[in-house]
Amino acid sequence: MPTRHRDVLGAALTITKHPHGCLMVFPRSAWEQFRDRIASLPMQAQWWKRIFLGNAMDVEMDASGRVLVSPELRAAAGISKDVVLLGMGSYFELWDAQVYAAQEAEAMKGEMPDVFKDFSF
Repeated sequence: MPTRHRDVLGAALTITKHPHGCLMVFPRSAWEQFRDRIASLPMQAQWWKRIFLGNAMDVEMDASGRVLVSPELRAAAGISKDVVLLGMGSYFELWDAQVYAAQEAEAMKGEMPDVFKDFSF
């Protein structure tokens, strides 16, 4: 973990699958809130509950700021070597660097979604 994020994250983290092909990395307190929201969803969301909750793994950051991501989660996100860590508010996304670059390039080719029409930068 980059030094600038360690204080925010704390040592106890939870990592799970994200439906867009990356991993979600939560500080434990944020995970508990997310977990409770997912668990309260109706039965129509049962498969999504399984994806988010059933694949969640608690991990600890070591003294050097390293986190061991399980082989199952690395494979699910296609993480091979280099990664990109993106802050997304209450959690981080962990992407394979090549996958992220390709998806970002594809997104930049298109137009911004309509929700940004009245958004001021």
